[in-house]
Amino acid sequence: MTIHNLYIFDRSGTCLHYSEWHRRRQAGIPKEEEFKLMFGMLFSLRSFVSKMSPTDMRDGFLSFHTSRYRLHYYETPSGLRLVLNTDLGVSSAREALQHIYSNLFVDLVTKNPLCPPRAPVQSELFRARLDAFIRALPFFAPRPA
Repeated sequence: MTIHNLYIFDRSGTCLHYSEWHRRRQAGIPKEEEFKLMFGMLFSLRSFVSKMSPTDMRDGFLSFHTSRYRLHYYETPSGLRLVLNTDLGVSSAREALQHIYSNLFVDLVTKNPLCPPRAPVQSELFRARLDAFIRALPFFAPRPA
């Protein structure tokens, strides 16, 4: 199992943070365009899932998968959106995303007076702790080629 990348978006679609680990193929477009495409897809999927659900969905959209990867989604009450792409062997990364938000983002970015709100994350401490946390996850190891 492996982790490919992580996006953190604010409620308006600005990518506040992006990291990648075992991403083998790039999108072939500028990162800013990739961020816009990802956020637009999330916005559309979330809307589609809420409108088409036959039951009242408490958690809403959590993940989807293709034949190559699984996208894990976590939205906070404040509208922050975290997206983690993994291989198909990772069935749920919800707890990891909740930890990233509550124990890393809130503590090291939101509560940090040197990090302006709604601005891309510049905190090296956040980046280092996030990287250490991701690398310590049991599903971090790269998949054999």
